[in-house]
Amino acid sequence: MVETVANPYLDGNFAPIREEIIADTLQVIGELPQDLSGMFVRNGPNPQWPPIDQYHWFDGDGMLHGARINNGKAIYRNNYVQTRRWKTEYEAGKAIGSGLLEPQMDNQGISKNTANTALVWHGGQMLALWEGGAPHAIKVPELETISKYTYDGKLVSAFTAHPKIDPVTGEMMFFGYSFMPPYLQYSIVSAAGELLRTVPIELPTAVMMHDFAITENYTIFMDLPLSFRPERIQRGEPMLMFESDRSSRFGIIPRYGDNSNIRWFDSPPCYVFHTLNAYEQGDEVVLIACRMSSTSVLQSNSNADIPYLYQWRFNLKTGLVREEMLDDMPVEFPRINENLLGRETRYGYVGKMANSSLPLFEGLVKHDFSTGNSQIHDFGQGRYGGEAVFVPRPNAINEDDGWLITFVYDEGSKASELVVVDAQKLTHEPVARVLIPQRVPYGFHGTWVSEEQINRSVGV
Repeated sequence: MVETVANPYLDGNFAPIREEIIADTLQVIGELPQDLSGMFVRNGPNPQWPPIDQYHWFDGDGMLHGARINNGKAIYRNNYVQTRRWKTEYEAGKAIGSGLLEPQMDNQGISKNTANTALVWHGGQMLALWEGGAPHAIKVPELETISKYTYDGKLVSAFTAHPKIDPVTGEMMFFGYSFMPPYLQYSIVSAAGELLRTVPIELPTAVMMHDFAITENYTIFMDLPLSFRPERIQRGEPMLMFESDRSSRFGIIPRYGDNSNIRWFDSPPCYVFHTLNAYEQGDEVVLIACRMSSTSVLQSNSNADIPYLYQWRFNLKTGLVREEMLDDMPVEFPRINENLLGRETRYGYVGKMANSSLPLFEGLVKHDFSTGNSQIHDFGQGRYGGEAVFVPRPNAINEDDGWLITFVYDEGSKASELVVVDAQKLTHEPVARVLIPQRVPYGFHGTWVSEEQINRSVGV
């Protein structure tokens, strides 16, 4: 008899939940700050039906978990993102579509767009994101799906899970990558939410480009050696593979530039899932991101998959590149005070990875780039969280005056909490722990929407 090995991404706190609830009488341990007013929303994979094929964590239907905080109280709700795929399978009462480890389109022709990866608030609208397709508009604070969002039909590419919003101009930059030429397309959306332009960027081959970065004047693309090559399938190899003999390329383009004025810089092979920030300093463009020496992506983890915080300096005058490890602690899910995105920041916040073959985060790390020092907030034994979003205190003067917010799961009590940490007192206990009445599975990326933004969006 062959022993069946359980899929770890369908077990424990990776396992999906089925109920969509609203809870408004939440117990708070500590005290929610009176000037913390708005809604934290996090996206993540949550298959509504048991998968029919091989299941990868990236495959699950998008589910939004939100906590609206106001006057020292919190309301929790969670909703599926009702994509075309979700609706089709909901009506069928079973899973139909295949996943990332299966052929690219299932036999029913159902798009894989699960809208399960991230969120962005821009132009008065929240969007649920998945890098292989179009965003989905979400109603806030209800977290109800409105529809697929294509910018009045102007969207001609996929839409990255990590768009960047310039905090000064309000413009949003995004890109889409493809298996077929053009392999990369770069777009800009106005502060009011109008898609202004899309230009193709030439790449030698199709690559998985999960993230990018912006500065005040430039956009930075990463042509890294994680490539899609259909011919590999004929040799019995995965179409998506890391090519360790190929260098990494970083392309720097003026914000309103095109393929004719992008400048490429070569560096040793690596992979970057997430960037922390980028900025200009003299003749150099500086990029800070979580770097892995290689990645297996959809396969089992190895030492090469461990990410560390790195810095690259690209000299626009000499063409030289300097690459430097900033810390030897395994970290991921980087965030900053996004009021300074694209400008030099003193602080960065990342998730501290646990010693596990699974993507578990045992705490938060605050890096001080001016001193090189870091502080750690430990979630506690058997407690694991995720990406923490930085929420600036209203009218704050200092960059780190605000809170870090994330969901934490306690494996002992089998319960989830919303944790609020004072970013200026990172090593202290959380200022507040909001007990959630149902389990919140581990997920991906979140965002914060202020009460003022919510009220403006609903016409209050």
